[in-house]
Amino acid sequence: MNWFKSVGCANRWRKRKMRNIEFFSDVDFFKPAWIPSFQLEEVELLHDEIEALRLKNIEKLDIIEWAKKMAISKSTFSRIYNQAIDKIADAIINAKSIKIEK
Repeated sequence: MNWFKSVGCANRWRKRKMRNIEFFSDVDFFKPAWIPSFQLEEVELLHDEIEALRLKNIEKLDIIEWAKKMAISKSTFSRIYNQAIDKIADAIINAKSIKIEK
């Protein structure tokens, strides 16, 4: 499935390039056990970040294959993947919930 969203760039709005996303999770929220949701800060993972995690960590593809599957450059893929890892690390270390974009 192709997916795009408007993104901010230097005080201007532009449309994000069309990206191929093959996986959409049925689960949209994770949180630490024993802490009520209303007490937690939230980190949001975007569809393209989930897809980057899936392609690298589950499918075990190399960077050229990842970029081709998502129809983006290798550097863009690396940036998206690193953003996802940073968000997950923040959520785990700082006891935050993870919301997956709908």
